Amino acid sequence: MAKETEKVRRGFYIDRDILERVDGMLEEANARSRNEFVAEALKFYMGYLTARKAENYLLQSLSSVITGTVQDSENRIARMDFKLAVELSKLAHVVAYTHEVDDESLEKLHVKCVEEVRRINGAVDFDSAYKYQRREK
Repeated sequence: MAKETEKVRRGFYIDRDILERVDGMLEEANARSRNEFVAEALKFYMGYLTARKAENYLLQSLSSVITGTVQDSENRIARMDFKLAVELSKLAHVVAYTHEVDDESLEKLHVKCVEEVRRINGAVDFDSAYKYQRREK
């Protein structure tokens, strides 16, 4: 058996056109009276306001978590990029030390490498470079 709640009588003002719309929707709302319609409408609106507060809280929490995750990922990637740059610099110095390359050849190599990296979208493949240098295309 449903718990009986104490009802109180209060007066309030309402626009005539809103009251007419309520009267027209009583059957659609499955309400037996204006009073029941208004009580259900108030419960619905209070639920909406509560849910909106919860939604705002959840969105802020989710935003904080995502921001933290992205920042952590950025830091990890930046550290790895730094380590790769150091290794690449060491490799470049070793190659430059062991090979005599003139300025014109170095400039042509730079242009070729820029075009290649664009074409392969940065996915450098040693085997392809080896075959190219050995003219094994």
